[in-house]
Amino acid sequence: MTEARNGQKDAYQLILQAIDLGTYRPGDRLVESELADRFGVSRTPIREALQRLETQSLLARDGRSLIVASLDHNQMAELYVVRSELEGLAARLAARHATEEEVRLLRTLVEEDRARVDDPAALSRTNRRFHRQVHLASHNRYLVQQLDLVYRSMALMTTTSLAAEGRSVRALDEHANVVEAIATGQANAAYDELKAHISRAYEARLRQDADAAAAAERPTPD
Repeated sequence: MTEARNGQKDAYQLILQAIDLGTYRPGDRLVESELADRFGVSRTPIREALQRLETQSLLARDGRSLIVASLDHNQMAELYVVRSELEGLAARLAARHATEEEVRLLRTLVEEDRARVDDPAALSRTNRRFHRQVHLASHNRYLVQQLDLVYRSMALMTTTSLAAEGRSVRALDEHANVVEAIATGQANAAYDELKAHISRAYEARLRQDADAAAAAERPTPD
């Protein structure tokens, strides 16, 4: 079924958004003709978009087919290192440059998200909104661009750390700590709080992966 019938729409952005929203997940095969029909654009811009996404390592080759890429353990570790540093910097700059209106919005987002603690999927979507608002509050366009690239790669993860038991509530408390540091202009504290938040998210994700791997193993007879 066609989801859009506007030839002016950018095929790259349409496919990227579909990956970001989980319409296409790691391992899913992307077929030119199916994408052209779904998005209502011709196959030429679809082909060009797929080539661009492959160059950016968001798609991978599986024989002659293109599939949505996935992150291995080392790639995920590398991504979290970069994310931690860049997000910490964004929080530090936000503590220096955020307007009163931006701080109020951050506080509102945290409170709104507390109503979603029992819905990890919904909270995962609004969690990204919170983080992007911190990025924007840094008032540094180049940093925002780099963080957009990081979050683009985050879409290749099949699970959210917010699904870990108790993680949602703790994550929102950590968000609140970040906002308080930004609101009071404590640049170093904001940096530390956000880096610690990312570290705990990474730890929760590692635990999820370890549990999943253990569950997939066959029991070993005594």
